[in-house]
Amino acid sequence: MRPIIYLMAINEALQQEMERDSTIFVAGEDVGQHPPFGVTMGLLPRFGPQRVVDTPISESAILGLAVGAAAAGLRPVVEIMFMDFLFVAFDQVINQMAKMRYMFGGKAKLPIVVRSPCGGGYSLAAQHSQSLEAMLCHIPGLKVVMPATPYDAKGLLTAAIRDDNPVFFLEHKKCYTVAGDVPQEQYEVPLGVAEVKRPGSDVTIVATSYMVHEALQAADELAKRGIEAEVIDPRTLLPLDMEAILTSVRKTHRVVIVHEAVEFCGVGAEIAAQVAEAAFDALEAPPLRVAAPFCPVPFSPPLEEAYLPNAQKITDTVLSVAQAKT
Repeated sequence: MRPIIYLMAINEALQQEMERDSTIFVAGEDVGQHPPFGVTMGLLPRFGPQRVVDTPISESAILGLAVGAAAAGLRPVVEIMFMDFLFVAFDQVINQMAKMRYMFGGKAKLPIVVRSPCGGGYSLAAQHSQSLEAMLCHIPGLKVVMPATPYDAKGLLTAAIRDDNPVFFLEHKKCYTVAGDVPQEQYEVPLGVAEVKRPGSDVTIVATSYMVHEALQAADELAKRGIEAEVIDPRTLLPLDMEAILTSVRKTHRVVIVHEAVEFCGVGAEIAAQVAEAAFDALEAPPLRVAAPFCPVPFSPPLEEAYLPNAQKITDTVLSVAQAKT
């Protein structure tokens, strides 16, 4: 173990997997010469232009390339520079990538990883700051991963690359500089398995992506007030480890779900519904959500700060849940 930042953990996973398997290649806008976030730096001189491909500015072409290459036996890892741009190529996602294995009776494998930065916090405005994971989670045939820590980023990317199904690997831009201990050797974090980031007995906080760090900060503040919050990171949204969440809720009897995406029809709504269906008798207060309001992400730094969920909003919501009764 040694401490490295999140983006270097992803870079290390890519390098190690490309060394292990010659069918893996990386493609996307500027992934070779000038990686915009630095995640793929060093890959081009190490693996060459046949395996590190700078593409035209065409998301449809990038995802179409991925579908065709995967169906032909390769294992593409493609990058969409901002998650917001995925939907330029949504036909490739919804009608091709997600459906092909099903429509061919499982005979066709689609080992595709689509990496894409998501989230706000850098005043990049409404077209470069969105968290749109719920839209992907609505599509049967895909897997959706949102790691929060460097350890999980490396292990989950390794598992995603080795999976024979399309995996969307969503990287919050504010996570890129988060540091943490990561083994140098290869390892997998299994898809579909949540992790308790902090144990607690009074309330369950389910947080995704960068909101895990905000939730942990809130848990520290709550502990000063005598409330022990259990923080759960699903890590993978599709498949979703509801059993881990339900086990925690049955212990704490209260749950707050936190994500950066807008609240309406977000992943938090699905988690709250499943908790209500499967553990209603265990609840001593209604499930609550902390999420963004239903509007585009503002460009103005003060407005964006007001828009985004944070530790204070989580703390306030947990305090209200702690006092509430069903």
